Amino acid sequence: MCAVTETGSNARADTRARIEQAALELFRLKGFEQVTIDDVAAAAGTSRRTFFRCFATKADAVWGDFGAHVARLEGLLAGPDDGLPVLERVCAAYVEANDYAAADLPVLRERMRLILTEPALLAHSELRYAEVDRAVAEHVARRIGAAPGDLLPRLVATTTRAAATAAFEVWLADGRTPLTDHLHAAFAELAGAFPTLRKGT
Repeated sequence: MCAVTETGSNARADTRARIEQAALELFRLKGFEQVTIDDVAAAAGTSRRTFFRCFATKADAVWGDFGAHVARLEGLLAGPDDGLPVLERVCAAYVEANDYAAADLPVLRERMRLILTEPALLAHSELRYAEVDRAVAEHVARRIGAAPGDLLPRLVATTTRAAATAAFEVWLADGRTPLTDHLHAAFAELAGAFPTLRKGT
């Protein structure tokens, strides 16, 4: 966790956000691989040491607080039973977890552009995607009485995540249609999939 001396959680969050903003701006202007951690720290008006208190790597600065995003998705999946079938529940949770305020969209757009197009981030992205897949597979497994590593939970996890990724890609290229509309459209295409999940689960 990012730690800043004697200033409390708000200052820690402000410092982390300042570093993220500086990093994304530098990566946009100069390219991800051309920017060093020292460059980011200087642009953020902080030190290399503070950078490493907030982020383990340069790639982590692109993803931001992704752990909080995964935790939000898990919380939505673990909420009270709303009567939705398994696949619909997963898709609804994805949409809600990615329903960002308008003020947050410019930063999200730049973040996702880097994540989806920067070759140097691809390996790091796989680690992050695995966290999302785990959360979804565990939910599906609970609902159908299976193990998270079984075929169906894994298949639902990877397929819904791929649909969400495709929606983000189209949203980045589009620039007009809201992200949630693209997510709804992507998941609607999956509605007829997974016949096993439509058998009363």
